[in-house]
Amino acid sequence: PNPNPNPNPNPNPNPNPNRASSNSTGPAPRTVSSSSTLVSLLSSQDVGPSGPSGVNTERALPNSGMYQLDITLNRGHNLAVRDRGGTSDPYVKFKLGGKEVFRSKTIYKNLNPVWDEGTNLLVDSLQEPLYVKVFDYDFGLQDDFMGSAYLYLESLEQHRYGTVGLCHLYDTFRTPSCLMCITCMFVILITKLGNLTMLLKRSWKRSSKQQQSLRLSELHRKAQLWRGIVSISLIEGRNLCPMDPNGLSDPYAKFRLGNQKYKSKTLPKTLCPQWREQFDLHLYEETGGILDISVWDKDTGRRDDFIGGCTLDLSTLAKEHTHRLELPLQESRGSVVLLVTLTATSHVSIAELSLTPLDNPQERKEIMRRYGMLHSLSNMKDVGIVQVKVLRAEGLMAADVTGKSDPFCVLELNNDRLRTHTVYKNLNPEWNKVFTFNVKDIHLVLEVTVFDEDRDRSADFLGKVAIPLLNIQNGEQKSYVLKNKELTGPTKGLLYMESDVIYSTVKAGLRTIVPAEKKYIEEEPKLSKYLLRRNFNRVKRCIMVLINFGTFVNSCFEWQSPQRSISAFLVFVIVVWNFELYMIPGALLLLLTWNYFVTTSREPGDMVSGASDANFEWEEEEEEKDDKDSERKGFIEKLHALQDVCVSVQSSLDHVASFGERIKNTFNWTVPFLSWLAICALCVATVLLYLIPLRYLIIAWGVNKFTKKLRNPYMIDSNEVLDFLSRVPSDVQVTQYRELKINPGQSPIKRKKINPS
Repeated sequence: PNPNPNPNPNPNPNPNPNRASSNSTGPAPRTVSSSSTLVSLLSSQDVGPSGPSGVNTERALPNSGMYQLDITLNRGHNLAVRDRGGTSDPYVKFKLGGKEVFRSKTIYKNLNPVWDEGTNLLVDSLQEPLYVKVFDYDFGLQDDFMGSAYLYLESLEQHRYGTVGLCHLYDTFRTPSCLMCITCMFVILITKLGNLTMLLKRSWKRSSKQQQSLRLSELHRKAQLWRGIVSISLIEGRNLCPMDPNGLSDPYAKFRLGNQKYKSKTLPKTLCPQWREQFDLHLYEETGGILDISVWDKDTGRRDDFIGGCTLDLSTLAKEHTHRLELPLQESRGSVVLLVTLTATSHVSIAELSLTPLDNPQERKEIMRRYGMLHSLSNMKDVGIVQVKVLRAEGLMAADVTGKSDPFCVLELNNDRLRTHTVYKNLNPEWNKVFTFNVKDIHLVLEVTVFDEDRDRSADFLGKVAIPLLNIQNGEQKSYVLKNKELTGPTKGLLYMESDVIYSTVKAGLRTIVPAEKKYIEEEPKLSKYLLRRNFNRVKRCIMVLINFGTFVNSCFEWQSPQRSISAFLVFVIVVWNFELYMIPGALLLLLTWNYFVTTSREPGDMVSGASDANFEWEEEEEEKDDKDSERKGFIEKLHALQDVCVSVQSSLDHVASFGERIKNTFNWTVPFLSWLAICALCVATVLLYLIPLRYLIIAWGVNKFTKKLRNPYMIDSNEVLDFLSRVPSDVQVTQYRELKINPGQSPIKRKKINPS
């Protein structure tokens, strides 16, 4: 279908089935062009969330901030017959972000219904299209699907009235060539809150590929560099509006600075939530300094309620100083308490291969001095520096119909994200770029993802690798086999990189026992039968370890093996007779020492395979169709509450299994740095328990706990042991970070050397 609207301002449907008509009313009647109105015409009921293929759409980039979307559903024309009496009982559903946001009333026995009803929606992003679905109501049975279409909110103009026709909804299961439904609605897009600077979409010619690549390289380099860090401590909310029937709310907060987002945890049944979370955002030159804050009420099975929002101009705050702010929510009662600190930082850098900072002896010496022992207690957040040379790739997947790809790389170190320029029409691209990151936690993982650039849609995934910083071997050029999105198996292509990491050991150790920085660009957890079964098996293995230990102890009491029972009895008497409290960390020290000699006697391949075997069988997860794509699963849509419970159970099983696996991997020397750190902590604990009476240690611990709130009212509570364990990888992460062996036949250059002909 042709997405261009009919220039005829007549609101009646166009008899030509390849066109959709739209006109506008309001301050000045006009004809809506294709750049301001976008209607996706879907030809079947099995439709993916990205809309139909083949519809070429020109969309503006989304704004940041909050929006109010006013929708008035007018009428329908020539609806399809779904009942035996030759009529239908139509109603319309609106979905946004996979959730139902509005459902119209049902008009009984009418093929040309007039609804004349509307709704107001608060939208925080224009990237999600509005999904419109038409059904025929059947009492006691599953409602019949009649048609659907997408409306892209990015294409609507602000503060303009417009009539949009969602036309030509087909059902291929009945009459593919027959016009079934025309639904008209009245849409107003009004700016509500936030920084509303429209981002202009740049267009370019694809003729001179090399000049364009260089120009985009400079453009991306300037757009990615930040000039400072905004450290935000979300303390609490005060006197929020109740949104639930019980007079309370389940509030969480959202923060947005440019394209950066952060979402806090949800606190149930309270109007004065105590979040106590800390996170950092980057301050860019281009995006300005407007921080958008919104507070929402979490609702299960339907769209979350908007409690209130506010904005903060960061340019008015003094740098290198912590500001305590209580910001009142606009158009609502209540306020949010924050601690905000603006910190200037050394810029991250993107340079050519000839301008590498660590290759200069003078600069390298200065960096080594900065992270030496003499500066171990200065600027604790500046742990180190990592330099990554992205050289080239070989044998990438062909993502375009021409048999080529337009590849580029995205490098992510927690919340730091940089990208290379695009090399067009090439499966063996050379980037030769050098990226420098500041390291705030040595236990982070560098993720490098290769994408194929597409002008009219989102980039296609080509491959990915994940490299823990502690596994980097300085100055060694390595080739990495690209993996799939889940990092569980190989995909086509090799990536050549060279990395260097310089860090302060003392700072890295001290940062290990403080809460880790959360990644604010994370996907929402989804229910997966495969993940649920996998996490259940992981928990089952952890429980079986405890059961086996209990069985062993019981066998000693049952005298199943006399030698074992006699030995256990002697050990029990000797330990209990001579027991002192310092022996507990001493026993853990002995276990770590024993495992150290066991692991060093093994070959490295045995350790990796052991971790992999202790893991689970990786099987390709089948692409489960979402319930919003097929109305045959309509009853699942009515069980969102059950789905949320299943997601919570799935996440809880993952947390329990990861906790047990991390304890095991600490003693198994999976990460030697962390195991040595545990040895140091256990040595200190053993000495303290041996030299100082226990009651003095308990008094010191109690005084610290009782006075912590008085010394720092806004301190974010933490548990050093749990923070330490959060840095230890689970068995899933060990498998994801494992480097795959290179297949000799995978590199095209090696194949040429082997077979010159």
